[in-house]
Amino acid sequence: MTESLSEQKDLVQILFEQQFQRSSAIVCHAPGRVNLIGDHTDYNDGFVLPAAINYGTTIAASQREDNVVRVYAHDCDQQTCEFALSEIVFDEQMMWSNYVRGTLQALMKKHPDIKGANLVVTGNVPQGAGLSSSASFEIAILKAFTDLYQLTLDGVNAALIGQQAENNFVGCNCGIMDQLISAMGQQGHAMLLDCRDLSFEDAPIPDDLTLFIVNSNVKRGLVDSEYNLRREQCEAVASHFGVTALRDVTLAQLNAAKEQIEPVLFQRARHVISENERAVNTLTALKNNDMPTISAAMKASHISLRDDFEVTTKEMDGLVEMIDDVIGDKGGVRMTGGGFGGCVVALVPTELVAQVEHVVNNKYESRYALKPSIYICTARQGAFR
Repeated sequence: MTESLSEQKDLVQILFEQQFQRSSAIVCHAPGRVNLIGDHTDYNDGFVLPAAINYGTTIAASQREDNVVRVYAHDCDQQTCEFALSEIVFDEQMMWSNYVRGTLQALMKKHPDIKGANLVVTGNVPQGAGLSSSASFEIAILKAFTDLYQLTLDGVNAALIGQQAENNFVGCNCGIMDQLISAMGQQGHAMLLDCRDLSFEDAPIPDDLTLFIVNSNVKRGLVDSEYNLRREQCEAVASHFGVTALRDVTLAQLNAAKEQIEPVLFQRARHVISENERAVNTLTALKNNDMPTISAAMKASHISLRDDFEVTTKEMDGLVEMIDDVIGDKGGVRMTGGGFGGCVVALVPTELVAQVEHVVNNKYESRYALKPSIYICTARQGAFR
């Protein structure tokens, strides 16, 4: 189990005193996230339904009189980096520091008068599991500087700055979902986010359900090239219809044009269009505590990602099947994230959590010769909420 948020905050304050021989002025936290439904819809201007989770990044910070930023990263081999805000350059040696550098460079476009800071960072979002450790890091940095310098920065703008840092400085072409849910998630809720206009609506996760995440620990190969190919395929179908994104194409329109579209492109588009519909329907089902509808939507999402979008692996399919055998329509389970490895997410009735954990631990390793990593989560508040 993860340490509690209060334990993280205590730790980061102790570490700050050790590093800087004084107490920190502020402590802030930004959560990671899991996406319940709506994968590969974000770059098609569609809908996603993430929740912020109780794994995240915690920062203790104090102002400096100069424009130097000094960062101690406890979980990155206890490394320290230092740079001036006037001379921000990419660091090939300490790659983690580029999230700080890029985020502050983007922040200064809106707030050029900020000064330096001493920062101590600790986090417990599993690296490479697809639970968005990088967005959590960016949003925590932005929250720290907002609190230190009383900046007028809201959660949506913080998310846009974090995304800009990742796209333009770090070099990862991510959508807005990860940063926005880290900034604006609501405790106990999932969020339906419209990736076109950044409007969002919260829906309660029923109290008797647990967010159950399993990392398949499959080494993720081909992610970048396949991801880029999927984007191109989606854009090709949007172009066929003369629209900016697949968000603007209905299933009826797609089916009517089936003979004019290459079969693989048709399948890719069918996933995206049907996935948008599932995400919107799941929001309504959560509000109505309609578990059979949520269960069916998550199952259909996984099948669509497996067959139409072709981004699952045999291990992820196996995990989904194992968990589904236990929970049936009392819960929901699917792969989550970009695919080709990574995590499976399930909404599990709390009384079945121990049983699901037992099945995964007993069956997965013997079948696939890989150890699963299990994260039992709750939905948490965003940093700017």
